[in-house]
Amino acid sequence: MCLILVAWQQHPDFPLVVAANRDEFHARPTAAAAAWPEGQSVIGGRDLEAGGSWLGFSSGGRFAAVTNVREPGRPRGPYSRGWLPRDFLLGAEGAWTYGQTAAGRETSGFNLLVCDFRDLVYCSNRDGPARKLAPGIYGVSNHLLDTPWPKLTAAKAAFAAALANLPDRERFFALLADREIVSDRYLPATGVSLEWERLLSAIFVLSPTYGTRASTVGMVTRSGSALLEERSFDCSGQLLQSSLISTGV
Repeated sequence: MCLILVAWQQHPDFPLVVAANRDEFHARPTAAAAAWPEGQSVIGGRDLEAGGSWLGFSSGGRFAAVTNVREPGRPRGPYSRGWLPRDFLLGAEGAWTYGQTAAGRETSGFNLLVCDFRDLVYCSNRDGPARKLAPGIYGVSNHLLDTPWPKLTAAKAAFAAALANLPDRERFFALLADREIVSDRYLPATGVSLEWERLLSAIFVLSPTYGTRASTVGMVTRSGSALLEERSFDCSGQLLQSSLISTGV
């Protein structure tokens, strides 16, 4: 997952609203968003290679999502980052407690957002201690929370404007579909080639081998139920399928 946008306590009907793109190699096996067999109250996509997830919701207003920190050349951790959302969603631990211990997991660099309907918590093993987030709008890509990369700055502005249209979700999907490449002078320097910096600068990443595999919009109601819509794409950016699922309270 390479782009997550979150509105926390910013809408009268939906205390948590999420819009996200998952960027991944197209060859990596993936299951589309659905109820999980080992926890029917959990909904989200699954990584079939390592068994984790990039984003999901569960009953009672629980939410978790992860992105990687871009750090080419650094050795990989022994455990998949996708187990961080998985373990939170299948467990019962509070977001604050979980976030305080998650950074100690032996994984590659990550950003993790977890919510238990009381607290929204951000943690990273490439940043300082976990912290509870005040009501507001947040975004994370492949550096730290709210790093002002051009794609994240543009996406946050469009996301904030789209909140007024809820429960309609089309403006969120429209912003997640933006394929504009950022001008070279505004590109971050993250240790990859200029060609890859250009490719990854778009909100919707498109290439034959790596790119945006899924766009997701999710929201939690005041009662604690969640609605998730996922649209998945092939290597040419064409829609493969769309899933709309929900949790109970």
